[in-house]
Amino acid sequence: MRFEDFKYERPNMETFKSDFTKALETFTNAEAADKQEKAMDEINRLRFDFNTMSTLASIRNSIDTRDEFYDAEKQFFNKNSPIFSQLNNQFYKALSEAKFKTELMERKGKLLFEQAEQSLRTFADSIMDDLGEENRLSNEHQKLLASAEIEFEGETRNLSQMAPFAQSAERSMRKRASKAASNFFKEHEETLDKLYDDLVKVRTTIANKIGYETFTELAYERLGRLDYGPKEVANYRKQVEEIIVPINTELSKRKQARLELDELWHYDLPLDYKSGNATPKGDKDTLIKAAKVMYDEMSKETSEFFNVMLDRNLMDLESKKGKAGGGYCTFIPNYDSPFIFANFNGTKHDVDVLTHEAGHAFQMYSSRHHEVPEYLMATMEASEIHSMSMEFFAWPWIDKFFKEDTDKYKFSHLSQALMLITYGVSIDEFQHEVYAKPSMTPKERRELWRSIEKKYFPYRKYDDDQYLESGGGWHRIMHIFAVPFYMIDYTLAQVCAFQFWVKSQKDYDKAWEDYLRLCKTGGSKTFLNLLDVANLENPFADGTLEKTVPHIKAYLDKVDDSSF
Repeated sequence: MRFEDFKYERPNMETFKSDFTKALETFTNAEAADKQEKAMDEINRLRFDFNTMSTLASIRNSIDTRDEFYDAEKQFFNKNSPIFSQLNNQFYKALSEAKFKTELMERKGKLLFEQAEQSLRTFADSIMDDLGEENRLSNEHQKLLASAEIEFEGETRNLSQMAPFAQSAERSMRKRASKAASNFFKEHEETLDKLYDDLVKVRTTIANKIGYETFTELAYERLGRLDYGPKEVANYRKQVEEIIVPINTELSKRKQARLELDELWHYDLPLDYKSGNATPKGDKDTLIKAAKVMYDEMSKETSEFFNVMLDRNLMDLESKKGKAGGGYCTFIPNYDSPFIFANFNGTKHDVDVLTHEAGHAFQMYSSRHHEVPEYLMATMEASEIHSMSMEFFAWPWIDKFFKEDTDKYKFSHLSQALMLITYGVSIDEFQHEVYAKPSMTPKERRELWRSIEKKYFPYRKYDDDQYLESGGGWHRIMHIFAVPFYMIDYTLAQVCAFQFWVKSQKDYDKAWEDYLRLCKTGGSKTFLNLLDVANLENPFADGTLEKTVPHIKAYLDKVDDSSF
């Protein structure tokens, strides 16, 4: 069955609640482990059903945010997801008190029960209305960004469609494109500030109501972090500042020299080479064909997976009006189907989608055998390992996408991965500061963002763009609004992906075996235990960055980037 034929039906919440409650009563009153497990399977079926419909509505809404039907369905789930959370919370409570808990842990895995107890700490009936408001505000930010209509070069464009102009080899074009996008955010500055202010307040209220001093503590629990806390993350950020920031500063000087510029401004940063950035050679269909060849040759597992994605039409890749920005991968449980959403724009981002998001999708496809919903996807921080590592496992075939730009792509890929780490920790530090002092004014938040930028990006200068110079750049970062504290996970995964890259340079097949084992494990283990499964070193540990990053630097130092 193809995606367009996947049946959507709005759940009847009264029926759903009744069925869920009956199954829960059966679970609670069961007098044998087998009967309790059977009731648990029924509850999981109901959870799969709800998540399937919620995911279908979300995907179809993001494909066309102007579609009134799916906009209404998205609003339905925004309103009713707290009810689902409430029922799920009752299930978790029953799990924590299960008569045959020991037997169930042996059959279903220990982690589910640890996650259940953690989730119980994040929810109470008293916050249901607040959760609905949080969902609404987050969705408003997405809709605002999707509504962007920027008049540029004779056409009306959205934010994704502005990216190729921001990477133009013509400096005046880059500057004008940057300013045009910046003006959109400047025009909506008060709305964005108000949205975020309301989000910070409602999240702090939610945290306080259920016993947390700050939202930060609750956010860590929400993200399922069982192995570490803010202390470990702060130490990790310190290592990034000491080890990676100097390398990035050196790379910026190399870029300035390559571009032959007296001054490197913010609108110069998206351009890597005077001759133009590495770009994929061909349209969407050409890239899809190249991806098919790659995944057919990479392994029998990836071949099966990618052909399923093609046969079932499980990718929506082209940018168009009304389509939500960004990219993501999600999973539709009842159809055993991952789905990739993206906005192709003619830049190397298009190939990143076919490797990065495909890495997510491959993990979900590899984990579809898990009967527990929580195990279908890896823990939040581990899930990015699959995507970022897949980008590197694609290197032997990358010439199929970039042809003569292959070496340019590889240099950019590695150097931008280092930049991503500093970008992610800067966002993380910003959020730690904001939620430690939720009474901050919009002006104070902008000043905070700019001071953090100067710490992690000392080479970033904004020329005459006063909106960005005053610290407004964080307004366009969707993660800050929608998924607080998640961005650090990308950086942890990048360190792990670097390790896979290093291992693949020495023994590709062995590295792939470790990766495949990680994908099949899904989310059935905690972050640090998943690292053990894949023979990866802990990014938090002193010495991991110090050991891994020099391999990246050594590769970059050997490249004569002045020839590009």
